[in-house]
Amino acid sequence: MNSIDSTATDRITVEVNLPPGGPLSGMAADVRAGLTSPFKELSPRYFYDERGSELFEQITELEEYYPTRCEREILQTRAAEICEAANRPASLIELGSGSARKTRVLLDAMRKVGCLQTYCPVDISEEITRDTAERIAAEYERISVRGLVCDFEFDLERVPVGGPRVIALLGGTIGNFAPHQRAGFLRRIANLLDPEDRFLLGTDLVKDPATLEAAYNDSAGVTAEFNKNVLSVLNRELEADFDIDSFEHVARWDPENLWVDIRLRSLANQVVNVSALDMLVPFGAGEEMRTEISTKFLRPGLEGIYAEAGLELTDWWTDSEGLYALSLARAV
Repeated sequence: MNSIDSTATDRITVEVNLPPGGPLSGMAADVRAGLTSPFKELSPRYFYDERGSELFEQITELEEYYPTRCEREILQTRAAEICEAANRPASLIELGSGSARKTRVLLDAMRKVGCLQTYCPVDISEEITRDTAERIAAEYERISVRGLVCDFEFDLERVPVGGPRVIALLGGTIGNFAPHQRAGFLRRIANLLDPEDRFLLGTDLVKDPATLEAAYNDSAGVTAEFNKNVLSVLNRELEADFDIDSFEHVARWDPENLWVDIRLRSLANQVVNVSALDMLVPFGAGEEMRTEISTKFLRPGLEGIYAEAGLELTDWWTDSEGLYALSLARAV
């Protein structure tokens, strides 16, 4: 990374709020619970080691994976409208910010109308958060950058105050939350928002099953590799001996729950030794283990979800094909 001048450095603070064991501190308990339940399940939070993050970046550029380019289109064409609808916010707080590639469009719109004062990237990776903070401070003169390293699902209340603010959760991340997790998260968002604040949410929309399933079963096999990489994480972090090639990637549309159900299917009868947990885990041939869900939404359904959490949808934008939406909400 290029060095930045001292004036930019002076405008950066990074607060780290991770447990002593770091981002993976709760992994043992999570995995034990998931592998001993009647229907085996792993948390998607463990996808994103270095290799997993690289693979996901590749996924976002695939032809079949439309959400990233659709969200980018909305931001590029509607950023000024979003800025005005969000009361010309002084602060942009981005949950799961990563490299902040997409949000630069919003920052540009805020800077153009002269309201931009603070950007707060929130991410579980300290390295990525510090890198993003330095890059944004170098690119946007005179703004403060307040990085926050935490798991925002648990440390949401640590985001800075002072507004008007827009708190953004982009990338369709909300779709990976189980319904009860989503409800609790949105209630906490509602409690955080002052009257002038807004919540900006990216959501993938319900559409034909073929398009949905193709997005998670790409012809290049990148999504399959990404899904199976979680087993490599368990092998490394928990001294497990998963045979990666003995599992296959499965992703199918569930019309009852309105989500794409992503799983790993055992190709044989096998027993996995998870040494760090002192566990032997049997898998039957054809047995499936869920690794992620990706919920899709319709506007009326999202309005109801917002209302149950104490939020009101105020603005709605979609891409030109109507595949994806950004919505703005306020607390009520």
